[in-house]
Amino acid sequence: MKKFLGLLGAVIISLYALGNFVPNTPIRPIIKDINRLISEFTHDKAIDVSSDKNNNSNKKADKVIYFPADKYPETAKHIENAISKGKSAVCTIDRDGAENNRSQSLKDIPTKKGYDRDEWPMAFCAEGGSGADIEYITPSDNRGAGSWVSHKLSGYPDGTRVLFTIK
Repeated sequence: MKKFLGLLGAVIISLYALGNFVPNTPIRPIIKDINRLISEFTHDKAIDVSSDKNNNSNKKADKVIYFPADKYPETAKHIENAISKGKSAVCTIDRDGAENNRSQSLKDIPTKKGYDRDEWPMAFCAEGGSGADIEYITPSDNRGAGSWVSHKLSGYPDGTRVLFTIK
């Protein structure tokens, strides 16, 4: 398997180099397709979380993210609390819906000086929006956690189902 992926990587690098040196070649779309196929091929198998009593999503997860409670303790506690109240542990990435979800989830929640309003499920999750669980947490914890999650999920396309696990 490793030899196959190594060979495939060499082919991709060669195609990329060709695309840079030969004008008007349709190489870049091919490279994107190959990268997508590799990503799909190497992803973890889908994980069935439908039997989890604290997860009302009835979905399978494509990926698992291990959220660091030691780095972002307030956010981790909020995620655990929200899931224990029946909110989904699975986040289906939906970046285009984030702004609308955020306005829906926070519309009746007043701001509080010195705190951020943290949402679970997050605004960029299809499961977020109206009815999301909201807690007040410190801005550094909330924004640090948001940046961490955004970085971890940046390579995954919309529609990817991610199971959040607190570690």
